[in-house]
Amino acid sequence: MQKNKSTTTKIEKQKAALYVRVSTHWQIDKDSLPLQKDDLINYSKYALNISEYEIFEDAGYSAKNTDRPAYQQMMSRLRTGEFSHLVVWKIDRISRNLLDFATMYDELKRLGVVFVSKNEQFDTSTAIGEAMLKIILIFAELERKMTSERVTAVMVSRANNGQWNGGRVPFGYDYDKETKTFTINESEASTVRIIYEKYEETHSLLQTCKYMNERHLFPRSGTPWNPTTSRTMLANPFYVGDYLYNKHNLSKTNYRLKSNRRPESEWILVENHHPAIIERERWESVNAQLQSNRRSNKDGPRTYTRVNTHIFAGLLICSRCGSQMNATIDRPREDGYRPSIYLCSRHRRFNDCPNKYVSDITVAPFVLNYISNIIKAQNNFGISTSIETFEKKLLRGDSFSNVIKIEGTGLREMYDMLKSGKFNSNTYSPRNIEVDESTTAERDLLLVERRKKERALARLKAIYLYNDDDMPETEYIIERKSITDDLERIDKRLEEIEKNSAAAFSISDEDFISKASYFIMSQQLLTKRYVNFETLIRKIDAKIIKEFVNTIIKKIVILDGKIISILFKNGIEHKFLYSE
Repeated sequence: MQKNKSTTTKIEKQKAALYVRVSTHWQIDKDSLPLQKDDLINYSKYALNISEYEIFEDAGYSAKNTDRPAYQQMMSRLRTGEFSHLVVWKIDRISRNLLDFATMYDELKRLGVVFVSKNEQFDTSTAIGEAMLKIILIFAELERKMTSERVTAVMVSRANNGQWNGGRVPFGYDYDKETKTFTINESEASTVRIIYEKYEETHSLLQTCKYMNERHLFPRSGTPWNPTTSRTMLANPFYVGDYLYNKHNLSKTNYRLKSNRRPESEWILVENHHPAIIERERWESVNAQLQSNRRSNKDGPRTYTRVNTHIFAGLLICSRCGSQMNATIDRPREDGYRPSIYLCSRHRRFNDCPNKYVSDITVAPFVLNYISNIIKAQNNFGISTSIETFEKKLLRGDSFSNVIKIEGTGLREMYDMLKSGKFNSNTYSPRNIEVDESTTAERDLLLVERRKKERALARLKAIYLYNDDDMPETEYIIERKSITDDLERIDKRLEEIEKNSAAAFSISDEDFISKASYFIMSQQLLTKRYVNFETLIRKIDAKIIKEFVNTIIKKIVILDGKIISILFKNGIEHKFLYSE
């Protein structure tokens, strides 16, 4: 909806950017530029019915590239939405390079600008104009592929000769661009050696990362180690002095995409290419251990089908540092039941968060009995019920023996809802999501924001490609990542809105399971004065309990093994004060 409005505004504006260019002073003197200008002005006025225009003139510039001042100025102003048309005398006035032309046209299309070539009658607002463009783009794509093949061949040849093909210099080394040689960075190399030592000692990537992070021995980026980054370092033959190239098929369009491994016959390995940080025997021993661990995880006796369901996974938050609490399986009890335990993710990685772990045995009785008390209190609520009585009903049972008070405004909010009659039987049951006008407005705003981000990305690319001295590669990568992150956020939210819109008109299998889970669990909570979790878990599938809890609760905050707050899906939060 918003998109149509934006397009209409551009069409109504009807302002043309007229671009003229000649490559020699002889052509300038022979009035070639005035001829182009007059032709374009008349064509805009009488053929396109556009009376408002501005001329951009490049005199004495070749079309072999787009490094021309007026052209760059014109493109910058086109990106602001000032013009509806770009009009040229002939296509070759813009560029003789198909790749440049295709790139420019792709940007014009995103901006909603019509491209017109007066002499070739090339108007992309018409069917024949669009067809001509597609023919040009076919040849542009062919040129791209041929260029890619030539570049690949050159880089493979360089690698065979032992020449560095660029990219990120591995941690532990410095690279001299003048001499084109690598030297060991001793301060970084000491960290590399420590990683190898700890892995040899522990045979565990997780333990190695934990050791490094606890001592703040971070890589060049300053970010904490994780099993993936440490494994990449341990498996990299660069650290024994070998240069390995052409192992992966890297994406040229998105550096974050995973690469596909090429056949080993296509790899290029140059031994003793540079000074080694790690002895070859040691590197081979470490990599044999990495392979052994991978095989045992994949094919060994530890292979099993996971049957445990972590009921509160994704809901528990550490009160001390705000990190999510990760779930794992605890030791089996005498009856064979293995509850889940939840530990702060930061504590697990860095060991610097003192919060204690918590188990299903602690969390489930508290949460389920509290929900049970809410449902029962709702059913028995009367006009004369005081807030003090209501609080006592919520804290009834052994699970709350150490809780002396429900703090904050949450208790009052729930009490007022009951008193006003707004708190009905559907308050804590799964509900279809209604798509209202505010959601539609949000979607329109997100679409507008997305177009702005796309234009910003195009501008950034143009600045980087055509003004190399103005933007270093590092700054370009950081800015590009910031914009692409924003685009991912917008796309994620748009996807959520679309899913919610669909949910308003149909009941999915997931909705059915959610409603069935609610029915089964609510019956269990209503019929028992006290919910014994260990008995319940033997009778009901843990997935039903998990589904039920997730339809009601958004977040549970844990401090030293105790639940200090529960945030419900309806926005009400109950905070608990414990006795010493």
